[in-house]
Amino acid sequence: MPGLDARAELIRDAAAVGALLSESQAERMLVLVELILQAPFNLTAIRDPAVARQKHLVDSLGLLPWIGPGPGRLADLGSGAGLPGIPLGVSRPDLDVFLVESVHKKAAFLERAVDELGLGNVRVVTARAEDLGQDPAWRESLDWVVARAVAPLRVLVEYALPLCRVGGRLVAAKGPGVGEEVSAAGRAIQLLGGRWGPVTAVQIPGLGGQRTVACVDKVRPTPARWPRRAGTPARRPL
Repeated sequence: MPGLDARAELIRDAAAVGALLSESQAERMLVLVELILQAPFNLTAIRDPAVARQKHLVDSLGLLPWIGPGPGRLADLGSGAGLPGIPLGVSRPDLDVFLVESVHKKAAFLERAVDELGLGNVRVVTARAEDLGQDPAWRESLDWVVARAVAPLRVLVEYALPLCRVGGRLVAAKGPGVGEEVSAAGRAIQLLGGRWGPVTAVQIPGLGGQRTVACVDKVRPTPARWPRRAGTPARRPL
């Protein structure tokens, strides 16, 4: 099991980004790091558990201040190793969290992780975001969509905004040099029924560079023509 020092450090660093963790929540997140590092295929280039705690867990928890209080439905697009969705689901058991991952071996890893961590509020969805966005069961049904290292913002908004209800929000984790992405995404945001929310620089403890959290608020229904067929947003961004 992870050591007491690691748990205490995680609780301290999580508090610095606005996430108050219990010891049991911190323990679950440390087990997630172990599962990621022990996976039979590479889910991350990071092999040092201490670095993984900062770059994966604390960085994921840094999105919490932009996710509203109270129960709601949240999807993590391109979840991969379960980041940021699993840390968000552990820290916020009032959320129904959907880990959206189209690569089957990654989705299988996520199923195992959710099962081993005993997360009743987290579910794995093996699908493309573009397909979910045209599915009446999913379209405009989510309160929050989060994404980390998935696509440029002008592409990401076409994945995410059709899934958000009016009044919902896309919360995207980006690096410090996001200015060009923000400038390029304005047209897509307008077409898809969104408007800019906060775009905020965040300092993550233990990381050298800043993180930017870019939020897009859903203010109008997305026209039926979007999202386009799977693969098209990345090939021909709006």
